[in-house]
Amino acid sequence: MDLTAVALLVSLISVSLSADNAGGKVQSCADVRQFYSGKGFTLNGVPQSEISGEHLRICPQGYTCCTSAMEDTLSNLSRREFEGLVREAGRSIQASLNAQYRTFDTYFLELLNGSERWLEEAFVASLGDLYRPNAGVFRDLYAELRRYYSGASLNLEEVLDEFWMRLLERLLKASDPETASLLSDDFLECASKQTETLRPFGDAPRELKTKLVRAFIAARAFVQGLNVAGEIVRKVSQVPLSLECNHAIMKLVYCPHCRGLGSIKPCVNYCKNVMKGCLANQADLDTEWQSFIAVTLLNTVASSFGVEPSMDTVIYSIPVRISEAVLAMQENMEIYTSKVFKACGDRGEEGTPSSISEEPKKKGSTVTVLEYKPSPKSAARLEVQVTDVSSKLKEMQFYWIQLPSALCSGKTASSTSSDKCWNGITKASYLPDVMGDGLANQINNPEVEIDITKPDRTIRQQIMLLKIMSNRLKNALNGNDVDFQDTSDDFSGSGSGMCADHLCVRGRPPVFGPKTDRPKLYAHVPENKRVKGSGNQIQPSVILLVLLLATLLLRL
Repeated sequence: MDLTAVALLVSLISVSLSADNAGGKVQSCADVRQFYSGKGFTLNGVPQSEISGEHLRICPQGYTCCTSAMEDTLSNLSRREFEGLVREAGRSIQASLNAQYRTFDTYFLELLNGSERWLEEAFVASLGDLYRPNAGVFRDLYAELRRYYSGASLNLEEVLDEFWMRLLERLLKASDPETASLLSDDFLECASKQTETLRPFGDAPRELKTKLVRAFIAARAFVQGLNVAGEIVRKVSQVPLSLECNHAIMKLVYCPHCRGLGSIKPCVNYCKNVMKGCLANQADLDTEWQSFIAVTLLNTVASSFGVEPSMDTVIYSIPVRISEAVLAMQENMEIYTSKVFKACGDRGEEGTPSSISEEPKKKGSTVTVLEYKPSPKSAARLEVQVTDVSSKLKEMQFYWIQLPSALCSGKTASSTSSDKCWNGITKASYLPDVMGDGLANQINNPEVEIDITKPDRTIRQQIMLLKIMSNRLKNALNGNDVDFQDTSDDFSGSGSGMCADHLCVRGRPPVFGPKTDRPKLYAHVPENKRVKGSGNQIQPSVILLVLLLATLLLRL
């Protein structure tokens, strides 16, 4: 065969190799240069026209407008932007939780302050000089209630018991100032022990404790729950992006620009697979998060705030019950004191019951029993409060599994079946199925390789914290006092050895999902089998021509 035939074959091969490169015409990089400078980067080293892309490590290695330095720069940018989007989404949930906290906190403290003002105004009007020197007893009660609600480590039942003991002491001393000096500490301690059987205040202490303790436990648990939820969102939203996810995000967002397809949006399902893979650990919070929101916080609102007796009725029952108690004590003072002196008189340091004057005492001022009637305005405000809190909490109930779709929203092609979207390689349809939620479902994710045996430690700690808090809040709903002081210390250690159920696997090498099990219909080929794009793609017809040329050359 002569050289003319060989030259003809070489020409055919050259035409075939360049056929995929826009008819052999080199494309301009003007759009990429404009995009790149618009991001604030210098144009030094940015190609004027497409170059061969064998140097690319993340983007497809066809003809490209990106150098290695540009790929690294855009990869770092995509990481910062994605982590910023996740933090911003988390901040929006935190803001909502904080708003619910502030709204409820303002409402609750307004009720408590109003209750205290009402008590003081009523007692000053009815008791006058008898109230003023003893006003500290009542103010201290409200101060302790505020401290408890704010999270102080107090036993609320003990706070109420202490209040009644102090009130009893003041009333005993006020009933006969002349004998007040005879009431020693031992005598008063003895008198306090008689309250169980003598019940100087009637049923008021028991009735107040029953409703008040339950309401305050629920209120404190609710605001603590909102605070903990916000802190969990903050910590989880700050978990850094893994290297594999960084590459996947870069390929999704900026590799189209390197291929001259910057105006093409990513395919919907392609974006979802990237996001579900990169947010797989976060999605594992879903079960405990839903339980925490629905079973605990929403139940607290529904069962404690939105039923009778309403929150305002319970708070305003404090002055009502105290007025009932003082009146009962005044009406039964003579009978009560005689029984107490009979039981405790010999414990006085300065005298015995005979030392107490038996002359009739001049009756002092009598407290007026108060009655609270909720106004239509307060009832309407409470209804709005309950409705608003409930609706906002329901909105964030599925936050962690809705986050991938939320981040893809508006940034992807409008149709899942579109063949004019970026599929990770070129402008075409995306064929793989969308993965499920959570780490275990990512074993066959075609876009992000994830070691499902190595869950993120920070997120696993927050899942365990959600479980702990859910149990505490359930106890609070049952009326059991809960101490939240140690919540922040539950996972304050290094975290070594921390595993949630079966999710930590130790002593084995990383296990990745077998690539042979992945969906067969790919819009692109895995990295180790990827076909070169644009002018570097070798078609089957070209391979035959090369083999034919080799055969002819061997015959020469």
